[in-house]
Amino acid sequence: MPRKFEYTTLAHRYTARFPLITYVGTQVNFWILANILLVVIVHLYGRIISEMHAIPMDGELGTFVLVASIMGLVYGLGLGLTTYYLEQKVFRKLSSGKVLLYKTLISLGLLLLVLTFLRLVLFDVFISPMFNMAGVSFSDRSWDHLFQLFLIYYFFMTLVISFINQVNKKYGPGVLVPLLLGRYRTPQEEERIFMFMDLKSSTLTAERLGHLKYSAFIRDCFADINEVLYPFCAQVYQYVGDEIVITWPETEGLRNSFCIRFYFAVKAKFDERASYYQSNYGLLPMFKAGLHMGKVTAVEIGEVKKDIAYHGDTLNTAARIQSVCNQFQKDFLASEHLINKVAAQSSLKTEHLGSVLLRGKAERVGIVSVLEVY
Repeated sequence: MPRKFEYTTLAHRYTARFPLITYVGTQVNFWILANILLVVIVHLYGRIISEMHAIPMDGELGTFVLVASIMGLVYGLGLGLTTYYLEQKVFRKLSSGKVLLYKTLISLGLLLLVLTFLRLVLFDVFISPMFNMAGVSFSDRSWDHLFQLFLIYYFFMTLVISFINQVNKKYGPGVLVPLLLGRYRTPQEEERIFMFMDLKSSTLTAERLGHLKYSAFIRDCFADINEVLYPFCAQVYQYVGDEIVITWPETEGLRNSFCIRFYFAVKAKFDERASYYQSNYGLLPMFKAGLHMGKVTAVEIGEVKKDIAYHGDTLNTAARIQSVCNQFQKDFLASEHLINKVAAQSSLKTEHLGSVLLRGKAERVGIVSVLEVY
């Protein structure tokens, strides 16, 4: 893989392997930096007041930074662990308003805990000795003002950090930094694998369930597919109606045959949740898929709504391969070009369907039905 894509690839691998550590570690780093920023601002403001009124001011910035780092560690660790497990178990079933309310209450509770820790432990251990004030403590009014300061600051920093988290979640691990550096402002060529997955018999299913229940059905299907993404280093490119487009950098998709195994892992996930789907919808979701690999260009597009778009014949071919699944009465079709690369490292049970002239293409493409992977 070209060197410029190493950061994104490594970030995605690490997130897939250690999702909890990645999530909590990100929150800890954000809050340590946020607290250090606050300490630097307060320290500089104190220096200004000291110079203006000729008031002696002791204390090294490094000690304040240490205190800020400890507070950021405690707050980020508590918030990260709490929200991670709640998002996995509770938040996904609640409305956005309730999620926001619960997160606000959790943040407020943790802030009170951090300030109590600062008042009872850090102040006596670090701050008081630094100013040669052993045995001296702030008044209750001083602590009230400090709490108000933290409350206002943490509120706005929570908005900033939540925004960064949402942007990172939208684009996936390791994409935000290259995006901020402007890597995708001009088209970049990449070698990628694309899988187009479409719900089978979607029209009949929609008529049977009705549009509201059908939307809930699609939502649950995509939620289950999303749970399979990280173990197979897969990324969601787009949701289009009842279709989901999955992508991998070429080396990631071919590694351990992830691009093939992913489809069967999704089927296994649906089988595992069969009782849920049968009791709520009376049917089990089945998706057909088309898979292909090749060169594409990635570029940042849009002004009102920005996104990273992929262009190239690779996407068109993958979509066309998926479109002939019904014609061959198969669930999972892939290009012969891709299968030849995967077969070199995995044992596959396949059926060659010959060269097919896909709609909109001038040349025939070798198509293979993938039945099983070992």
